[in-house]
Amino acid sequence: MNDILYVGKHPQPRASWRRNQESWEFVYCVSGEGTLRFEGEALLCKRGDVAIIPPQYPHSFVREKGSRCIHISMAAPTLSPGSPTVIHDDAHHFLLDAMTAALFYFRGNRPERAVLLSLYSSVICCYLAAYQNVKRRSRVVEEIEKHILAHYTDPGYELDQHLKSLPFNYDYLRKLFQKEMLVTPHQFLTGLRLQTAAEALTSYGPKAGNITDIARMCGFREPLYFSRMFKKKYGVAPSFYFQARADGKGGPTRSDA
Repeated sequence: MNDILYVGKHPQPRASWRRNQESWEFVYCVSGEGTLRFEGEALLCKRGDVAIIPPQYPHSFVREKGSRCIHISMAAPTLSPGSPTVIHDDAHHFLLDAMTAALFYFRGNRPERAVLLSLYSSVICCYLAAYQNVKRRSRVVEEIEKHILAHYTDPGYELDQHLKSLPFNYDYLRKLFQKEMLVTPHQFLTGLRLQTAAEALTSYGPKAGNITDIARMCGFREPLYFSRMFKKKYGVAPSFYFQARADGKGGPTRSDA
């Protein structure tokens, strides 16, 4: 699942195509604008937008002069939109960072190419799935998400304290966040921390540092708790994750960590 088939930039100032493709396609508008057309409808893509096109969906994408896009084709990603849609990256441009990294490793021939492409494909799908409902999110959920993104690497971050400081009932906020984000605020926080740890362990391998350093860098106070949660999500202990990924054995096993 989530296998990246192609990553590239459109080479012409104004490029368009129309096809009934077998794979999923994602087009990130890095600058300028573009238009996604399908079945008589048109969706405008501006800077920071991502067009998501499911397989077997005839479409065209036209870029305006001077615009730049990153195009990714992927087999069997864990996504569910039934028709082409456009979503927007967040203010931190995390999705752009992940797609840019995928472009870099797809073009290169580094020994860890396959491992990192697999990692970034999963990261991209996680972001896309999370951002699909961005237009339907309430303002308070967006505020909670923004606060978590700004503080999740801080081991001293108290999410409950922040939630209780808001002018809403704590249980109501928890249920509302879960309804709109499909995970609770604490699951979202833990997922970000574990994802950051996995990226660090994959990127730096044996040089990533000891488990205590990794845990604190990613926002965990207790190394033992971090190791337990990491193994629950990825199936291996943090100390063995790099080798497991290199051997093609490591990977997410749960989405509710």
